[in-house]
Amino acid sequence: MRTDPAATTTSVAEATRAVVQRFLAARLSGDTGRLVTLFADEVDWLLADNPAVPWIRPRSTAAECAAQFTELTEHTVPEDARATVDTFLVDGRDAVLLGQLSGRVRATGRSFQGPFALRLTVEDGRITRHHLYENSLSIAEACATP
Repeated sequence: MRTDPAATTTSVAEATRAVVQRFLAARLSGDTGRLVTLFADEVDWLLADNPAVPWIRPRSTAAECAAQFTELTEHTVPEDARATVDTFLVDGRDAVLLGQLSGRVRATGRSFQGPFALRLTVEDGRITRHHLYENSLSIAEACATP
């Protein structure tokens, strides 16, 4: 019995899409326990380190990656947080989400906004790569004390 390569590629992409959708649902609901299970034990995390922004820092374990959500909600006003996904592309194990995000920093009351791109890689049902590109200047300016 032969396996159709196109069917295998499709099933990998479907599995990737399903994991990313569970990741988005867990982020939306604030379920850090579920996030820990969705990240691999070791994660290739890329988010430009920014000393002015407490929640933007290097991470590499599932628990550290999941904790980013908690840190974000500690430092920003959850009611003012917005993210829209305009594009959701999946190619095999890789997914790319493009959209807009905005929020307000709790300590300063200042807002930030801008586009984002998120590249995720899923292997064996868990996220092994999380590369986020965002308007870090807008976020740093919102965190700066006037």
